Amino acid sequence: MLKNYNTRHPFHENAAQILKYIGPGILITVGFIDPGNWAANMAAGAEYGYSLLWMVTLSTVMLIFLQHNVAHLGIVTGLCLSEATTAYLPKPCSRVILCTAVLAAAATAMAEILGGGIAVTILTGLPIGISAVLTAVFCFILLWTNSYKKLEKIIIGFVSLIGISFLLELSMVNVDWGSAAAGAVVPSLPTGAVPIVMSVLGAVVMPHNLFLHSEVIQSRQWNLENADVIKKQLQYEFLDTIFSMSIGWAINSAMIIVAAAVFFSQNIPVEEIQQAQIMLEPMLGKGAALIFAIALFFAGIASTTTAGMAGGSIYAGIFGEGYNIKDYHSWHGVALIYAAALGIIFCITDPFQGLVYSQIALSIQLPITIFTQIYLTSSTQVMGKYANTKLQKGILGCIALLVTLFNIMLLAEMF
Repeated sequence: MLKNYNTRHPFHENAAQILKYIGPGILITVGFIDPGNWAANMAAGAEYGYSLLWMVTLSTVMLIFLQHNVAHLGIVTGLCLSEATTAYLPKPCSRVILCTAVLAAAATAMAEILGGGIAVTILTGLPIGISAVLTAVFCFILLWTNSYKKLEKIIIGFVSLIGISFLLELSMVNVDWGSAAAGAVVPSLPTGAVPIVMSVLGAVVMPHNLFLHSEVIQSRQWNLENADVIKKQLQYEFLDTIFSMSIGWAINSAMIIVAAAVFFSQNIPVEEIQQAQIMLEPMLGKGAALIFAIALFFAGIASTTTAGMAGGSIYAGIFGEGYNIKDYHSWHGVALIYAAALGIIFCITDPFQGLVYSQIALSIQLPITIFTQIYLTSSTQVMGKYANTKLQKGILGCIALLVTLFNIMLLAEMF
């Protein structure tokens, strides 16, 4: 009897299913390996060595809970966070929440465009203003000319290149892996480290990512009428979130480790991304400096693209619509976000301070988005039987209060 060689092993089928649903989480990962993270992580590693790695771990754990929760909203309701806010909250309240979210998205896009512009300037020598405009225009064209599925593949490619770049950087430095492992799990708060600790948190947990995840998770076209299908997709979404956030944790940790191994060991403080790239060359060679600049370029392009998607999603949601780049409100939202970001860039004289001020804007808005999300996902009117359990409410509430406290501390330190 002939064997049927087309029969697939259950393990292979499960693996294929998992790979099929990997993608939305990767787009979220881009948001917390953006240039703002680079600045915070380089400063953390250069000033405090491996001792602040635990904050990346804690922030990533909190992020997993929040992103997993908001993805459920998108899967169960078929609405993104912006649409759900418009549909289920009083209009005056929803308008205030979403307008602050648009402003936060513009602040995020400013940091992303600025980071991409810095990379272009490093690689080409062009003035930072021209580099920023080129970055924004390129990303808008990328969004306009590509479908979501193509963009997802492009972003996954960018993230892969960023990860490979930092693997190469790690191979070039002498790392104390014992101290790094301890720093990743043992909390410590060196004197004067509060602003940097808070910046690391603010750069990982970002409001625009919560809006974006609830939008892009719908790219798999869930069947909202079939409870079994919803349950299955919720399970795959959790694997996608865990996998993607783990990649972000690894890349952010690698940034701190490289800075600790290169700059902390030499007692060299780093306050600007360009400074880190310039100093890498005499210490590790031109190859390391070039790899750093290329990775920054891909991070800037990828994060600017996803920031535009998030801004378009938030703006379209104000009018009760989902994100579609060819739709009037969506592309107007993207254009508005990018234009506002460029306007801010041309008004600031210190790019590094621009990144700092962008984090302040996010710190102010972040608790608003988190509490709105928890309210909606805890409502049986919105989520039905998939509403948050008491345990989930407790965990999410603790995270919201902790994030709020951390951001209040950050603002107090900055002012």
